[in-house]
Amino acid sequence: MNQGGFIVNVEVAVVRGGRYLGTVRGQAEEYGAGWLGFPGGTVDPDPAAPHVLEETARREVLEETGLTLDDPVVYIESHTFTIGSVIVLDIVMLATSTSGEPRAAASQGEVASVEWLSFEDLLNDVRTQSWTRDSLVLVERKRQELGW
Repeated sequence: MNQGGFIVNVEVAVVRGGRYLGTVRGQAEEYGAGWLGFPGGTVDPDPAAPHVLEETARREVLEETGLTLDDPVVYIESHTFTIGSVIVLDIVMLATSTSGEPRAAASQGEVASVEWLSFEDLLNDVRTQSWTRDSLVLVERKRQELGW
């Protein structure tokens, strides 16, 4: 049994024009500073929240990049990992954002920079971790299936 806690995290592969929004984790981040990945964050504990994964996706993308997500927000996959003694349930979603320009959330220091990247560029960037690459392959398959 895990005595250290449990976190639910939602990551969002945001796509526009066949390119993905990559975020570089800020240097102040305790875990993964400098890594390239998708915007996202933890679910706020609220026992009566409807559509909690989708709403977390929308909130985190808005907070970290200033973008509003279009409908729908699509589930891709889930997996777990640990940070110290904490188990993280990580959920990957896919969504489009068709308006506005992204910007790094300067106030929180969570995101150092944002950039639109092709599938190949995000997949092959040295800052992209192996599990993000694995998720990206599934995301790209679903994006093509949806015609996004």
